[in-house]
Amino acid sequence: MGAHRIITCAADVSEGAAWLAGYDPRFAQALTLTGPLPLRRNKDGFEPLFAAIVSQQISVAAANGIWARLKAAKLTGPRKIMWASEDELRACGLSRQKVRYAKALAEARIDFRALRDAPTRDVIATLVDVPGIGVWTAEIYAMFSLGHADVFAPGDLALQEAAKILFDLPERPKERVMRQMAEDWTPWRAVAARLLWAYYRVQKQREGVR
Repeated sequence: MGAHRIITCAADVSEGAAWLAGYDPRFAQALTLTGPLPLRRNKDGFEPLFAAIVSQQISVAAANGIWARLKAAKLTGPRKIMWASEDELRACGLSRQKVRYAKALAEARIDFRALRDAPTRDVIATLVDVPGIGVWTAEIYAMFSLGHADVFAPGDLALQEAAKILFDLPERPKERVMRQMAEDWTPWRAVAARLLWAYYRVQKQREGVR
C-alpha cells in the first residue's frame, strides 16, 4: 500500500470503499445507501485553501454564496486579496476575522508545489503556521487538493454526527475519540471520510462538506 498513497481517480475511491466494507459491515451498510462515493479531488494551490478558510464554521450553503460573490468580484487570487480593501472583502460576505486570514494567506507565499510530495504531517505543519489555518483546514486540503488517502478530519462536526448514527453511539464523538476511531480505518481514512460525509447527506438531507 505504501505510506503515501494518492487518490487520483474514482477507481482509487472504489478500492478504498471496498476495503472499508470488508473491514466493517456497517460501512458496507452505509454504502448501500450512499451508492458510489465521489472522487472529490480539487486543484491545489492558493484558491482551494482560501475556499477552505471561507468554509470554516459556516454552512455549506453560506460558504457557496460567499465564494460565488468572491468569484464574481475576481477576489480569489493572492495578489487581488493583498490589494483588496477590507470593505471590498467584507462586501462579499467575509467576516473581519476571515479578512485577516485571507490577507495572511496571501502574504504567506506558501510553496504549494513542494507540498505535493510532502507527507501529510509536513503538509499540516506548514499550513497551520499561517494565521487562520487550523488543523481541520489543513486536513481538508491534504485530503481533497493533494489526494492523500490516509488523512482524516476528526474535528469535522458532520463526520462526528455521521459516525454517531452509523455506529449507534450514545453521543456525537468528540475530536479525540473520533481520531482514535479513525486509526482503525488506515490506510483509507480519507475514503472513510468521504463515506461518512455521503452517509450524513443521506441521513440529514444536506451536505456536510463543501
